[in-house]
Amino acid sequence: MTEADPTLPARAPIWKNLGRRILTGVAMAAIAFVPFYLGGGFWAGFAALLSCIMLWEWVRTVDPESSKVTFWGLTALFVGMAYCAWRDLYWGFLGLLFLAILGAVLAGWKRGRAQWMGFGILYIALPFWCIIAIRGNGIGASEPGYHILLFLIFVVVAADSFAYLGGSFFKGPRMAPKLSPNKTWSGFVCGLLGAAVIGGLYGLFSPFLPIVSAIFAVPVAVISVAGDFLESALKRRLGVKDMGGILPGHGGLLDRLDSLMMVVFVMALFMPFSMLLFLLGGSGS
Repeated sequence: MTEADPTLPARAPIWKNLGRRILTGVAMAAIAFVPFYLGGGFWAGFAALLSCIMLWEWVRTVDPESSKVTFWGLTALFVGMAYCAWRDLYWGFLGLLFLAILGAVLAGWKRGRAQWMGFGILYIALPFWCIIAIRGNGIGASEPGYHILLFLIFVVVAADSFAYLGGSFFKGPRMAPKLSPNKTWSGFVCGLLGAAVIGGLYGLFSPFLPIVSAIFAVPVAVISVAGDFLESALKRRLGVKDMGGILPGHGGLLDRLDSLMMVVFVMALFMPFSMLLFLLGGSGS
């Protein structure tokens, strides 16, 4: 989601790059649909897979000399954390998280990468605990978490897509040239408007009132931009363009999911408020 540095080769023309982004997004949605619909252990397992791929991207970026034993040991701990998140075993999750941070710090100590290795565990593990907890165990639309998480995904995708299109078309002043050179204020405004529209439309086909969904989509979009900027700052500090190359048009999973990670983490902190806001809004369908 983070744009390229201007010192690097120019990116592909907007429509060509947009086509790759759309195809990649459709493929990701198709792969995620069944575990997301089923929820519970299926979704926890899928989230564990994503988090382990992101872990691999992070370790390869910040400490490429780490041994395979380090990576696979951390992977085992991440799988255990996903299980604990699914079963609501909070103390078990925290215990495994502590072991993962300790192991990552010790693994990167000799090469001076301890702080980055430890930070990466928190950066990846906490949002994925949130994404499992928000979704819940019910199948389909049987519980609020299904609609809340789906709403957040739609809004984040809309904010990113409309910001990309609006910024590419209108251009104008940049928001933070030194941090994310291609982000413009026109793109930011287009992203907010697009998120509000998609959020309102989602309310037509869900238990949420369209006006409530549209209003709530705006702060969600702002948080998603903050997540994008955080990823940009991390990549600039690490001196890399992308965290990976698994997704055509996007880079790696960390590049694609940075905004959603920030959103689900913040929403999990305010989950009681967000559920009250949605569920007391009445039925929009």
